[in-house]
Parts: sequence; structure tokens; C-alpha cells
Amino acid sequence: MTFIKKCSANPALFIKINAIILVTLGLTACVSYEKTHSTVFNTSVTGNWITESDGSMMLDPQPSGLKYSNGYLFSISDGSANSSQIKKLHKISIEDFNVIHKYGPLKLAANIMQSCFVSYLTTRPDFEGLAVIPNEPNTWLLVTEDTTRSGSISPECQSQFAKTGSTTYPSLLVRIELVNNELMLTGVRALQFEDAHSVGNFPNDGIEGLAFTRDGRILLGLEKDMERQARVFELKYTKDMFNAIDTFLALTDSQLQVPKFIQGNHPINGMDVYYPNAESAGYLIAAARNDNQLWIMDLAKRRSTTIVNIEFSAPSDMSGGCAPTHKIKNTAIEGVAVHEDTVYLINDPWKKVYKDNALCAEDLFKYEQMAPLLFRLPINPAWVDD
Repeated sequence: MTFIKKCSANPALFIKINAIILVTLGLTACVSYEKTHSTVFNTSVTGNWITESDGSMMLDPQPSGLKYSNGYLFSISDGSANSSQIKKLHKISIEDFNVIHKYGPLKLAANIMQSCFVSYLTTRPDFEGLAVIPNEPNTWLLVTEDTTRSGSISPECQSQFAKTGSTTYPSLLVRIELVNNELMLTGVRALQFEDAHSVGNFPNDGIEGLAFTRDGRILLGLEKDMERQARVFELKYTKDMFNAIDTFLALTDSQLQVPKFIQGNHPINGMDVYYPNAESAGYLIAAARNDNQLWIMDLAKRRSTTIVNIEFSAPSDMSGGCAPTHKIKNTAIEGVAVHEDTVYLINDPWKKVYKDNALCAEDLFKYEQMAPLLFRLPINPAWVDD
């Protein structure tokens, strides 16, 4: 196998991705590209601060899912968000990026109260992905990482869900819907990998991406497996799949061309499907948060994956003489939504380093609030060349 290499200051990091065009990605690294028919693009985008309905900065929502539906964007928070944000579905304007409404907090339907995971679902569930269920108005799917935070779980339940194929406790696929304007959790199933998938036991590096295909498949993005590689799994959606609770749903490997890396952590943390035309089999657009990249994977598996490097910027408060925008050192994209020919991206502020993005004192408060940014990026036809 032939590789092209370009090295600079840090030879400790090696990346192996399908590519024919060599770029430095803005990293101080030694980069190895497999010599195939893939392409690499570079672009930049300036985000918008998401505001609450009263105009204030959104307080630490830790968005981990984003999707478009009926003229609006919807986001969900993970389990590390501020208590005022968890178990709520945020409805966001695509015009001014204002939170128009918050549905929730999430309530459990009567049948779910018998679930093995009721303790987990009623405290701080770690929702990490969001998808709109096609042709079922006001219904969504959520996915959790493993349910380690579940608290008490009976020995019977532990035995029932022991064979996850991955973590000690399973990840959950959850159905939520608006019922009389109340946000209800109406379905829950555990997810099961095959041992042959070699997923490994990584409680905080599980499923974070969730998307639907046109032909009714659910795609699920895994942060890393035993070889530290991101993966995409899938299962077929059926309307009756939530008639049962507390049983496994078996996942299969999608066999999509996910970029492979020799070293380091390169997870995918959000994704959605894009169809450039009615005849297209579609493309999965996944956000690689550690790399500030989009990976565009052909669902027909004919084309090699396209890599899009993104330079992110944020608006600055100019009252103290700052420039109109500033580059972001750490973005951490975790939500992806496609609408028509535009991809929307939302970040999940990494609390450890997010404040380091503030270059001017006037902007520090936003970063201290862990206020997220929403980015609107036109999809370049060359990225898919369908």
C-alpha cells in the first residue's frame, strides 16, 4: 500500500486517511494519506451565539444533538449540562439563532416506568444524539452513551443486559414525542453490538451520532472501537420497534468508508444525511470534533470519503476595540443538521478549555457561560460531486 507523507514539528501524530490531495490541516504533525481517489477541501465559517428567548446567552446547554424539522432546528443536551437545560428539547430559529421554546422537562410514559433504566432516565440521562423520525410528526429518536450513571439497577436487570458487546451497561435508543405539548418518553430499547465488532468497553466514548436515511435505516456513529477508530453502525427502523421495552436491538456494521488513523483520538460526534438530488443514494456528513473536520461518506460505498477541514470563528464584542471576529482554538462540534443544501453545526463547549477561546475581555463572559455557537455552512457541490 502506498502512502504520501508530509511531516512538520510533531512526528508523534500520524493520520491515515483515504486521500490524494495533501494538506497540512493546520496541525503540527506528520500526516500520512493513503493514495486513493479521495479529496480534501478547506473552508472557514463564522458562527452565531445562540441566545435565550430573553436575549441572554444560552447557559451551559452542552448540546449533543441537532436536527432540522419544519422550519426550525432542535437540539438536545447531554448529562453534563446545567440543570436548567437537561431533559429538554430546544427549538431554535434558523433566522436569528434564538431559542424560541424549550419543551420539557421530559416525562416518562406509564409503560416506561417499568423499565430497568427508569432511574437513569429520570435523573441526568446522557443523551448524545438526536434524529427526527420520518413521517411521524413531533417524534424524535435520542441515543445515550452507556447507562453507567443509572444508579441502582437490579441484579435481574444486570443479568438481562450483560451481553452488550461493549460497555458494562448498554447504550439506549429512546423515542420521544410531543403529546398535548408535553415532551414524553414513549419508548426505550437497549443497543447490542456483536463481539466480532470489537467495540471495546469505553463508557465515555460510545455512540454520539444519530441519523436517518431515506430508506428507513438508523445510522449510529461510535466515537472509537478497540483500535481507537470511529465506526458507523446501523439498524432498520420499524414503527413497532418500541412496542417492546427492555430488550436488545442488534446493530450491524455499516461498512462505510470511515477515515482510519494510526494514532490519537479522532471521534465522530454528530452526523446527518444529505441528498444532493432525488436519485442520489445519499451522503453521511459526520463531524470529527477533535479534528475540526467534516467527513462526507458515500452511502452507496462507491466513492472514497471526502474530508473538509474547517476553520471556525466567532463574533466578537467590539465595544472594547476587538476585531469583528476571532478564531476559535477549541470548537468541539457535536451536533449536525442538514436542511436543503446547508449543513448546520452546533458545538458542545469543552469546559476544561472553552474559556481559552476568549481573546478579548469583553468576550470572556460568553465562554464562562459555556454559551454554544451555531454555524451555517453551505454544502459545496464539489464535496459530493454526485
